[in-house]
Amino acid sequence: MDFMKSKKLKELLNSGETLVVPDAYDPISAKLIENAGFKAVQCSGYSFSISAGYKREIDVTLDENIELTRRIVESVDVPVMADAEDGFGGPEVVIDTVERYLEVGVAGLNIEDQIPDGKSKLSIIDADLMAQKIMVARETAEIEGYHDFIINGRTDALKSTDDRSEGLDLAIDRANQYLEVGADLAFVTYASTLDEVKQIVKGVKGPVSIAAGQPYNINNFTIDDLRKLGVARVSLPTLLIYSSLQAINNSLHYLKEDNLVDALEHLYGPVQLNELLNK
Repeated sequence: MDFMKSKKLKELLNSGETLVVPDAYDPISAKLIENAGFKAVQCSGYSFSISAGYKREIDVTLDENIELTRRIVESVDVPVMADAEDGFGGPEVVIDTVERYLEVGVAGLNIEDQIPDGKSKLSIIDADLMAQKIMVARETAEIEGYHDFIINGRTDALKSTDDRSEGLDLAIDRANQYLEVGADLAFVTYASTLDEVKQIVKGVKGPVSIAAGQPYNINNFTIDDLRKLGVARVSLPTLLIYSSLQAINNSLHYLKEDNLVDALEHLYGPVQLNELLNK
């Protein structure tokens, strides 16, 4: 067991500096994140589903998620956080889920209160049930000796209602409840404006994680804005997979137009790749 990765991640989160974590979807994207100087990697179940060509994130099984996460962990030296979705079941299932992530060497994981039913309308589980999942996850990590294991309690409550003010209050209440029962971080998703982030940081009694670079907030605040507000962790859940898709699409366009010169001009060269793979 590698306890040091969890300890390192905890130190980064408690350093007083905002930890920026782009999300990897495979080992090579994780290597690029590390090579660029980022201090940790976040796995993304949504990005996993896109890279697999699935229509829905829910189609990624626990086995698939674990295997991809294992390969990402083994490809880098920095701490890796897993995307454990909703724990893949109730509290009794979360025990096995956490044990399996611990076995592959992750330094922490996300657990969310969204109901993964694949429907367009987002819904969330009962707050007390989510709290039980977090408590079980914490107890499991402690039993396995991972005393510094990071649990990121994610709430999607902000998008669970059409009333934005009501959703914000609900998200803050849930974030505080999750912190009280053992989460190290409160991940409030769907914050779309800087004012909403300010209210979240003010209302949550502990470290806050915010998703940035999303279609609904990319023009509304910067990573530096979040740093100044004291956000503990900034997640970039889709940036790399979308960037990769656009780069591939551009190359295909050049090829379609028989324009190899422009296609080759934007390539990540074999020399760079060799250096990356041999680090």
